[in-house]
Amino acid sequence: MHPFMLLIKPAGPDCNLECRYCFYCGKRELFGRGAHRMSDEVLETMVRDYLGLGFSMSSFAWQGGEPTLMGLDFFRQAIDYQQQYGKGGQAVSNSLQTNGILLDDGWCRFLHEYKFLVGISLDGPQHLHDVYRRDRRKRGTFTLVMEAIERCRANKVEFNILVLLNDRNVGAVDELYDFFRGLGLRYLQFIPCVERDPQTGKAADFSITPAQYGDFLCRLFDRWLAHGTKKVSIRLFDSIMSYYVNGHHTNCTFNERCDDYVVVEHNGEVFCCDFFVEGQWKLGNILQTPVGELFNSDRKRDFARRKREVAHRCFVCRYFPICRGGCVKDRMVLSGDHKALNYYCSSYRQFFDHALAELMQLPLRR
Repeated sequence: MHPFMLLIKPAGPDCNLECRYCFYCGKRELFGRGAHRMSDEVLETMVRDYLGLGFSMSSFAWQGGEPTLMGLDFFRQAIDYQQQYGKGGQAVSNSLQTNGILLDDGWCRFLHEYKFLVGISLDGPQHLHDVYRRDRRKRGTFTLVMEAIERCRANKVEFNILVLLNDRNVGAVDELYDFFRGLGLRYLQFIPCVERDPQTGKAADFSITPAQYGDFLCRLFDRWLAHGTKKVSIRLFDSIMSYYVNGHHTNCTFNERCDDYVVVEHNGEVFCCDFFVEGQWKLGNILQTPVGELFNSDRKRDFARRKREVAHRCFVCRYFPICRGGCVKDRMVLSGDHKALNYYCSSYRQFFDHALAELMQLPLRR
């Protein structure tokens, strides 16, 4: 069994914000009404069984919903279990993806002490961020997020920024880059947004078009190259360079198979992928079956193989070895067919035409 990561949803789909573009809030229907909170039994079982697999590096990625709704004591207990069940010479990493709203100094001291890598969602300057990232009273959250970032800095928390590219900020490449650069934010991940509108069957109005994403990537690359590639880390660019150096992407979007992680929900249910938390791709429950067995199940292997089943046009494309057809979710978003051409296919081809030759050479110059 090759090493894999746990992507954990300790509070399920629950969140203290109501971001209109969030794909995970709809999962509340899957788990019923009321608060969704991981029990101590599920937490201990998960940590014990996962660390028992003996990987040289065991990675816990805490996400949501909003994972900080669990409270700090829950995460202290998680660390206690990691220390209790970890084996000699076994490295453990923790990451936390958060909107930042609840990150006070107590949280930040804890995150620094236990070396969590924190991903904070920030969609750009206030007039762009507050369009969609609002609380339940429809109030913008920009000021609260910026305060959280400053607390992370003050407490020496390692963090990066996650930007959801939507219809309102995708055209503001220069403004976004200058904003993040001006704040001294060096680690950036830009995530393209496309969701299906169930009423029309087309892309929801907050989604970006393939042309917009292609233009964004090309312009972003030019700014990044001109600024100095060592000064800012952009995850997609780093992943492509990793592929040329190590033969493996650091971004699962372009990997050959979908088998880097499994999702563990608050109730112990395990799913194949963050974008496929649904009945068809439920693997089981860790309270009944060890997580290693679930990862090795026939259903998980079937899911992983779907990444290789691509449109015929992909096989004759010179860029296929690099992108491998992209994320299955983005193939299915409008068509429902995992073999369909990726929604962002033309975006990637435009970007590769523009930047790939330079990206291939950059690792040799560093």
